[in-house]
Amino acid sequence: MLGNFSYHNPTKLYFGEDALGYLNEELPKYGKTVQLIYGGGSIKRNGLYDEIVAILKENGKTIVEDAGVMPNPTAEKLREGVKLAKENKVDFLLAVGGGSCCDYAKAVSVSVHCDDDPWDKYYIRFEEPTCEIVPVGCVLTMAGTGSEMNGGAVITNHEQKLKIGHVFGDDVMPKFSILNPKYTMTLPKRQMVAGVYDIFNHICEQYFSGEDDNTSDYLAEALMKSVVHSSLIAVENPEDYEARSNIMWSATWALNTLISRGKSTDWMVHMLGQAVGAITDATHGMTLAAVSLPYYRFIMPYGLKKFARFATEVWGINPAGKSEEELANEGLEALKNWMQTIGVAMNLSELGVTEDMIEAIADATILLDGGYKKLDRDDVVAVLKASL
Repeated sequence: MLGNFSYHNPTKLYFGEDALGYLNEELPKYGKTVQLIYGGGSIKRNGLYDEIVAILKENGKTIVEDAGVMPNPTAEKLREGVKLAKENKVDFLLAVGGGSCCDYAKAVSVSVHCDDDPWDKYYIRFEEPTCEIVPVGCVLTMAGTGSEMNGGAVITNHEQKLKIGHVFGDDVMPKFSILNPKYTMTLPKRQMVAGVYDIFNHICEQYFSGEDDNTSDYLAEALMKSVVHSSLIAVENPEDYEARSNIMWSATWALNTLISRGKSTDWMVHMLGQAVGAITDATHGMTLAAVSLPYYRFIMPYGLKKFARFATEVWGINPAGKSEEELANEGLEALKNWMQTIGVAMNLSELGVTEDMIEAIADATILLDGGYKKLDRDDVVAVLKASL
């Protein structure tokens, strides 16, 4: 482990089939007025909405409904949520849904007591919160983003054709998150596997960087193997509780900053995928899947040793008699085979991207320098074209 770092994660997790009952322990810690944040209404169809409303009322809370959070929450929706919270003087934000609801709640939380436009302040100027923060809690219904235990909040601005994430500090992270794997079982298969790939890629973004020997990479390898193993079971039997619970727990630990400690990180697959999402509004995990292999093939020569290690340690490929390049290529082929097996998007064309969109996507791609090679704009265009 190189360098100096700190690690602190203030989010309390409640995990398992009985986890929702712990909402009764948490609610008394916060004020009377709760903004209940959710998406398109699936929680009403599966009965979770009624359970949560009953618990809120039992605890004497006034409920302010904030429905309709979309899979890629927009700047317009964020402004609506902030306005609602201000008008009702909310004391607490309870997000019920997937990562988009959690992200949205965090973006609202830092904006309620500020006069600045939240998009300009946090996503253009990248300022840190300067106003009182409204606390957030999450009840998770989809595994993937890890938003339940981190400070990240991704917002899309269709007018500006941008999709940007801001990672806030400890004060913005959820005070608690409730994780019941059974809540994820009603998701359509495509959403489930999109979440699975999001998890896997979160790990890859932190793994494919650096040359030193560090514990974080060993943890990353174990998480990747768990995700692969459990995903294959869940695809065959979506109601396998053990597989779904392992996927849900892996999602949380993939992006709660643990495996990024003591090393550099990449995140260019996310920058490419988010740019695709900004233009197409495609499902996040699918945009990552569509650009991953072309990107990894592009940077592989610059991080050959790690890609060879990926092949042997994650995919169990026998290194005997093989060069690092041969191993690295076999590892990416194994990744490709797994992706095809679970059914994620293998190219951008599947997501509606055409060649005439490439320049706009490249314009929306933020360039980072934590990985094995910093891309320039021409590189971005090349990777995107290879992803078609």
